[in-house]
Amino acid sequence: MLKKLLHKLLNKKRPTLLQDISTHSEWIVKALNSSGYAVDYTIDSMKEIDRFIDEQSGPGGLIDHNRGQILFALASYIGQTVINVYGGEWITDDNDPKGELNIAVKLPNGFTMWPAQKCIKRCQLGAEESIHSYVWAISTLGK
Repeated sequence: MLKKLLHKLLNKKRPTLLQDISTHSEWIVKALNSSGYAVDYTIDSMKEIDRFIDEQSGPGGLIDHNRGQILFALASYIGQTVINVYGGEWITDDNDPKGELNIAVKLPNGFTMWPAQKCIKRCQLGAEESIHSYVWAISTLGK
């Protein structure tokens, strides 16, 4: 019995990055909305992402406690919002050891964005790396 259970656990398939993106995006929406941040997959909700990062990225903030998972979830939400608003598709590589950092969204106009890397820059450099401004500016590309 134990041998079967161990075999099942050890051979359990890991979710793909696309599955993780979907799961984490849904999770962060629930978490943010229940914490007073209004997110709804719109460009305006990127202001709430900026506010969350401003309020929670410093010492003792929520991002400080579980940086990798929260930044991946924020990046998943940002990328999914971009796809919902502008179209496009996720580009992932499940074989990339840094796949979570390298998730990308390729837009119909050919522009590619890397939302996880943008989230990291936003946390490191502050408001000058505004998520809202960046996502809003995407609408002007190719016009």
